Parts: sequence; C-alpha cells; structure tokens
Amino acid sequence: MAENECTHDCSTCQANCSSRQTESLKAPQNAGSDVKKVIAVVSGKGGVGKSLCTSMLAVLTQRKGYKTAVLDADVTGPSIPKIFGLSGGIEGTEEGMFPARTSTGIEAISVNLLLEDEQTPVVWRGPVIAGTVSQFWSGVMWGDIDYMYVDMPPGTGDVPLTVFQSLPVDGIVIVTTPQDLVSMIVGKAVRMAKMMHIPVLGIVENMSYAICPDCGKKIEFFGESKLDGVAEKFGVKVLGRIPMDAKLSKLCDKGAIELMENGYLDHAAETILGN
Repeated sequence: MAENECTHDCSTCQANCSSRQTESLKAPQNAGSDVKKVIAVVSGKGGVGKSLCTSMLAVLTQRKGYKTAVLDADVTGPSIPKIFGLSGGIEGTEEGMFPARTSTGIEAISVNLLLEDEQTPVVWRGPVIAGTVSQFWSGVMWGDIDYMYVDMPPGTGDVPLTVFQSLPVDGIVIVTTPQDLVSMIVGKAVRMAKMMHIPVLGIVENMSYAICPDCGKKIEFFGESKLDGVAEKFGVKVLGRIPMDAKLSKLCDKGAIELMENGYLDHAAETILGN
C-alpha cells in the first residue's frame, strides 16, 4: 500500500484526507456534558422557519421520553428563547455555564439568554459569532442529553461551517418553503452537507398550505408544492409539511410551543429517532 493512501483508520493512517482534517477540528464536549446525538436544522436562506421546526422537533423528542436540548446557533437572529418563553440570565461556575430549562425540561442556550436586554442587537464579526457557537458546545454543562437540536443561521457561512466542523453532527434536516427558489435552497444545503460528510435526514416544507376556517378547503398560497420533485432530484426524504396554522403561531408568540397539538412533524421525529 502506498505510504499516503488512506487506510480508513486515522490512528495509523498518514494520508492527509478530508476526514482527518474535519475530525481534527472537533471541539471537545464540556466535562459536564454527555450529548449522544446532534441534529442540525438548516436552510439555504432565512425566514423559512428553521427555529419553528427546531422547536417542534425538540418538543416531540422530549415527549417521547428522550432528554432533549436546543443549541441556538443563530446568534444574530435568536428565536428559541421567545418560542419557549425563556428569559433571564444564565448561571455558571468555573467548569462552565448551566443551560436554561423549559417548562417540560428541554435544555437550551441562546445568546439572548446572555444579554441584559434581549432587544440589544448582536453586532459582531463572523469569527466572534462562530466562536460563540463553539463556546455553547464546549462551555456549557449540558448534562446527559440524548438528542441535541442545533438551530442554524441561514446560508453556508462562518457559523454553519463552524458547527459542521467542530460539533459531531449526526445528520441535518433541511427546511424550505413551497416557492420557485426551493430547489436552490435545498441544493445549497445538500451540497454543503455532502462536502462535510454529514447525512441529510430529509426536508421539511414550512408554510406549505392553509386550511380555510369556513369551508375546510386546502389553500396553497405559493402555488403547487414542488417538494416531492426536489426531494427526488437530490435523493432525500420528505419528512413533513407544516401549514400556516394560526394556533401554532399564537403558541410561539406566547412562548408556549410545548403546548402544541398537531402531527405535522411526527414522521420527521420518528425518522430522526430511528437513525
């Protein structure tokens, strides 16, 4: 065998391949953490509902008896505290910070929980933001966690790259909307995941449709969904469709997402827990 040929065993291999480079950048867990599975919720653009999807998956996972956590990696646009009704400061010791805990026991960390005023804008450069996300992983004492969901910022910039390189991400869920640019959104996310050797678990379509409260007719405001065709094009699964639901929106506004009663992402949760 050639001296620089990959042996698929990094402890003895001398090849300088992408797997070795990615693994070497992995950040250590805090000594007070035991996170077993990390699922990132991503999109190629903003405003598609990643935080909603992240929160709903966390709620469903917690309901099934798994210890669940949410790491809010969208540092400049954090939504997780609002959706879960979290506020106040984060406490810690020399060993690290303690995450906040929702009413049903979901652990969470977000930059908004570290600010004196949650409306203060985070005007930081990319490397500082990326470093904050790494600190949320290594500097927080998460305890015993079965599933951690990472609410990602949009796009393929510094923070997504930091998460994919420094956290042991086991899979990603892509969130999109039923518009013509859906193929571009999904394509960017799928290609980045492949570059980082991370499995794509599937796609969730948000704002998929609405149900008329008077006649019960299904209304597709953005036209006929192209999700099935896009999923087939990129070889990924359709995990669910979230409609425009006024009840769900009100729960998010009230910080009461844990009271949701719907089956929109049941299949998505089952797929994640089955992997």
